[in-house]
Amino acid sequence: MAPRKNAKGGGGHSSSSSSSGSGSGSGSPSTGSSGSSSSPGARREGKHGGHKNGRRGGISGGSFFTWFMVIALLGVWTSVAVVWFDLVDYEEVLGKLGVYDADGDGDFDVDDAKVLLGLKERSTSERSFPAEEAKPPAELEEQASDFGTEVQNVEDEVKEQIQSLHQESAHTEYDLKLEADGPAEPQPEMEDFLTVTAGDDRFEVLEPEAVHEEIEDNYHMEETASQDHPNDMEEMMSEQESSDPSEAVTDADEPQQDAEEVTHKDYDEPVHEHSEKEGTAISDNAVEDSSIISEEVNVPSVEEQQDTPPVKKKKPKLLNKFDKTIKAELDAAEKLRKRGKIEEAMNAFEELVRKYPQSPRARYGKAQCEDDLAEKRRSNEVLRRAIETYQEAASLPDAPTELVKLSLKRRSERQQFLGHMRGSLLTLQRLVQLFPSDTTLKNDLGVGYLLMGDNDSAKKVYEEVLNVTPNDGFAKVHYGFILKAQNKIAESIPYLKEGIESGDPGTDDGRFYFHLGDAMQRVGNKEAYKWYELGHKRGHFASVWQRSLYNVNGLKAQPWWTPRETGYTELVKSLERNWKLIRDEGLMVMDKAKGLFLPEDENLREKGDWSQFTLWQQGRKNENACKGAPKTCTLLEKFSETTGCRRGQIKYSIMHPGTHVWPHTGPTNCRLRMHLGLVIPKEGCKIRCANETRTWEEGKVLIFDDSFEHEVWQDASSFRLIFIVDVWHPELTPQQRRSLPAI
Repeated sequence: MAPRKNAKGGGGHSSSSSSSGSGSGSGSPSTGSSGSSSSPGARREGKHGGHKNGRRGGISGGSFFTWFMVIALLGVWTSVAVVWFDLVDYEEVLGKLGVYDADGDGDFDVDDAKVLLGLKERSTSERSFPAEEAKPPAELEEQASDFGTEVQNVEDEVKEQIQSLHQESAHTEYDLKLEADGPAEPQPEMEDFLTVTAGDDRFEVLEPEAVHEEIEDNYHMEETASQDHPNDMEEMMSEQESSDPSEAVTDADEPQQDAEEVTHKDYDEPVHEHSEKEGTAISDNAVEDSSIISEEVNVPSVEEQQDTPPVKKKKPKLLNKFDKTIKAELDAAEKLRKRGKIEEAMNAFEELVRKYPQSPRARYGKAQCEDDLAEKRRSNEVLRRAIETYQEAASLPDAPTELVKLSLKRRSERQQFLGHMRGSLLTLQRLVQLFPSDTTLKNDLGVGYLLMGDNDSAKKVYEEVLNVTPNDGFAKVHYGFILKAQNKIAESIPYLKEGIESGDPGTDDGRFYFHLGDAMQRVGNKEAYKWYELGHKRGHFASVWQRSLYNVNGLKAQPWWTPRETGYTELVKSLERNWKLIRDEGLMVMDKAKGLFLPEDENLREKGDWSQFTLWQQGRKNENACKGAPKTCTLLEKFSETTGCRRGQIKYSIMHPGTHVWPHTGPTNCRLRMHLGLVIPKEGCKIRCANETRTWEEGKVLIFDDSFEHEVWQDASSFRLIFIVDVWHPELTPQQRRSLPAI
């Protein structure tokens, strides 16, 4: 058996053990020096001598081979033991080799060995900040064959690091859902980007998380789950990121967090997203019945994106000259963090900060540990400490430029996570000041302005980006969104379309497919359904018709429902028995003419007059409104499926002649919507949900799922008055009804 060649020294141990085994055999008393003698006496002794059991004395060829194999195996198993029980700290050994760093990347690798062996010229600037592109492991293996065992050892370590780089992917989107505690107001029905409301930040205490329903001119960022946000940002920097040539940043001004900043996310808050496999009663073939044009949508398929060779990642330089001298200690602490030993890593980095307070890398490692610990403990307090420590790391003298960028980017992201929008915006502004040529940071700044509701400032940022990089897909989709929010529908379409088609990170998002299709529908372009179909294929929509964005997987999906299917037959019977009482109170509110019916102002109407009077919203009763309809409110209070529906409303809706409501969808599949007819003209009023159109009847309830596309026409000669009652989807469990964030 050939001894195992191991980069950590196992092969060498085996060879020496084998040699000692041979020496031991040749020194055996039974053979002595005569073992190699050719004298006749020696041959006779070898032929006639032997043991009493008949076996020949001395070491025969077979027993020599046996001893050789035994000792060789001992050597192999010793090597295995060294590796298995981690008896040698190779990280420390490699760290000491860092003093031979010849290319300025902070460690000893194959390129350094080539420089030392005279096969490559020394880099002209050790501190040039654009990092060298990591070479693929296969290329490293070919180069390593030229250097011998020591370089091979280093190459194996580099190979592991590069593989870890290729396996990690960047996450740049954060679900900054909002908690709404304000007074109940009429809400529109189109899902859209959301507004910031005031509140206190908290992770430890579970509070219902609110998502405002379909506000056209505000922006909302969506997140998957908190654990999906990698803390090791330095391992995921794109080679498109540019660096400021300065060596250090000394500006220590800290963005101050405003008291008005709000909570956007709770660590314990579940995230519910639709599944591409989610059931629906409407076939996608129904789209073919809509006279849709057959123009191809030029967006790279998922398969094409997967076949695209991965972009090489730059290895950021996080060590200054001083940190290179303590690299072994830094690596040991980082090794603990990588292994998930967060508390031990925290202690190690805190000790390094105490010993070397001027070390930016030690401070950055401490911030990462606090960040990880906040995830583990789901603690706001620990996360605030991490945000502060990221700031400290970026403000230290001689902090490497890449470390400054990573620290402040992560700081901004975690501020957004806590809902500290203003503080995050200040951090982003500082980043753009430090790295003015980095369009990625400017794109982030634009999002920061959108989250603050400052669309005008965001628009200016994206105009600057597009002037420099006209094909920046991220800037295009966001600029298109802003134009659409300004009701510049036709102008928004090419930006949204080209942005999605670019395939740039951050553009394959259901909300952009949603807004592009909506804009196309409003200008009469039926290519809209091609984009909806593509959004469905990409997993953003449950189906072409059902395009809500805040969903629970697996719920029964069909546009129209019967009372028996919902299970809410008692509620339906109560509404239909008391429809005249409900109607009369609604008419009395109308007659008072005190502005209690508020106009729909979310740009859902193509034309006409549509107003609403809300009694319940997000599961909260509007006490003042109920004073205008006390009997109706009393009637409803015993039906918790509607009064407790935190993703719905209870309201009167009046629509005057000549009104048309654009095709639109609600925000969630977690509710069903009941329409009780109160005052219905004989002709001219109708509602379409998916591909089926119905009309209202006085005293009768229609039930539909408003997460499916629906559209309304009022072409009668008099007003139409209905009573809208939202209920929980019947398949939601009691736990889900309690824990789902409000909409």
